[in-house]
Amino acid sequence: MTQTAINTQHIKLRVGARALGRAGLVHAFGHCSIRVDEEQFLVCAPQPMGTIAVKEANTVVSVTGPLPNGVLGEVRIHQAIYQRRPEIKAVCRIMSPAVMALSTQGLTPTCRHGLSAYFANNIPLWADPRLLRDDERAQSLADMMGSATALVMRGNGAVVVGESIEEAVSYAWFLEDSARLELSVRSANFKPEEGVLSLDEIRDRQVKVGVFERMWRYLTHGDPETDMAQDLPISAPSEDNEIACDDAELELYHFVV
Repeated sequence: MTQTAINTQHIKLRVGARALGRAGLVHAFGHCSIRVDEEQFLVCAPQPMGTIAVKEANTVVSVTGPLPNGVLGEVRIHQAIYQRRPEIKAVCRIMSPAVMALSTQGLTPTCRHGLSAYFANNIPLWADPRLLRDDERAQSLADMMGSATALVMRGNGAVVVGESIEEAVSYAWFLEDSARLELSVRSANFKPEEGVLSLDEIRDRQVKVGVFERMWRYLTHGDPETDMAQDLPISAPSEDNEIACDDAELELYHFVV
């Protein structure tokens, strides 16, 4: 991967993190990452994602090695997923309210509308509400998730993945929208088994062309880095294993999605 491409990933990760914060999909807690290559990924700064600043340093993490100092313990989940699923290029750990509410009752959203179709009624539920900060349980969670796009953690948010940061952030929003709909249906005392999509409807609604580009525009509109910040400084790799940003190259980059 070229340095220009890596610089672009740094920016997109910060933009995606702030988008999750603005959308209410995370609060003080949560994190997201983007794969660099087979051996490394970037994770956002360990702070509330909505407060991540322009130029805020991301951290390089090994897919298989120990977590660097200062990286949140649950980033082990990202490692375990990247180890198993080479097609996955981004992971979001979210804390959205409707998903959380359903999870306390052992429920995950059912396919009832177009956006929920992307999960194909395959959203595993991790039943342990405790913080997940050891390798063994991170590996078990990734095994349970399998090939699913999302996994819900009882009373502890969810994990959402995608083949790009645009996909992962979009899926995070889709999951919460699906959960809001599920809560509305159940609070209105409709029969939960009614009003669900058929297998054919689910298949036909899993359209990807143009969908994630449009959601990314919606979720990142107004972000200070969506249209390249021209004054990002040139920096050298630090002892914390941060990847350098070259503003001469950054000036060439423009988000086109």
